[in-house]
Amino acid sequence: MPNSISLKSAERASLLLLALGQDRAGAVLKHMGPKEVQLIGSTMASLQNITPEMVDVVLEEFITQIRGLTTLGMDSNEYIRNMLTSALGAEKAGNIVDRILLGANSKGIEQLKWMDSRAIGDLIRLEHPQIIAIILSLLDADQAAAVLGFLPKNMRSDLMMRIATLESVQPAALRELDDIMEKRLSGNEGSKSSSLGGIDTVANILNFLEGSVSEIVMEEITESSAELAQQIQDKMFVFQDLSTIDDRGIQTLLREVSTAQLLLALRGVDDGLKEKIFKNMSKRAAEMLRDDLEASPPAKLSDVETAQKEILTIAKRMADAGQLMLGGAGAGDPLV
Repeated sequence: MPNSISLKSAERASLLLLALGQDRAGAVLKHMGPKEVQLIGSTMASLQNITPEMVDVVLEEFITQIRGLTTLGMDSNEYIRNMLTSALGAEKAGNIVDRILLGANSKGIEQLKWMDSRAIGDLIRLEHPQIIAIILSLLDADQAAAVLGFLPKNMRSDLMMRIATLESVQPAALRELDDIMEKRLSGNEGSKSSSLGGIDTVANILNFLEGSVSEIVMEEITESSAELAQQIQDKMFVFQDLSTIDDRGIQTLLREVSTAQLLLALRGVDDGLKEKIFKNMSKRAAEMLRDDLEASPPAKLSDVETAQKEILTIAKRMADAGQLMLGGAGAGDPLV
């Protein structure tokens, strides 16, 4: 067990919840999504050799952070909108604010997030493709990719193209989803349309599909619209693209990745990415990883792809939190 200074985010959160006690921790977990609950639960189970000093440090950090919050008594939706606009800029924030608020105000979408991917696929497979596209847009990218795997193959590329060109959903469409999914989503005649879909959404979903499936979908989209396919391709971030993250970002990422994940994910990647990883580790850790890569037996391609996707998921989550920047300095902005 690391000392408190080197604790990962999930470990800090787990220690805090353990310190709160069973009832209060349970009340907090009710407000988390299924992925967060699973992560916190598994982290709690793995915590060992907890010292009072560790708990004290985590509690002190939490109290320091909470003192800086000034949102009590404020409109939460407006606060979220202003916060994201300040952090991301008006253009980037505009693409996600409405989606976040729509999900937060809808019991239906939260129910979907807890459902099995196959069950969601069975629920929506016979609906109009545009309805399916809207539903997939409201899910997290990895869950949407899993649901897509349970939908007919001949629908996948069409759905991706619909999501890529989807810009907003009207309240009337939300009411239609209410009827179809038993009040899963809610709409208001007087409210403005909510931003959904787009090139970024498709790229994120395709990133979580199996490599062969993603290639087939991209080929079919290319046949229909080469320009749209190129726009999607430009937004996709694959494991090899980790080499574009700066050294500080790689070091931050490695602190959240297990050695077993890294050992499996680095199989078959080019030497450039391996060296990028090695140089941002301690000399001893890099030497051990090199030796393990050379000595380890062959692994299934599907297992390697799974490990790579797990690391990509961590990288994207950290990028969303502002802890690292995907794509290197400027995140796609030209250098002058």
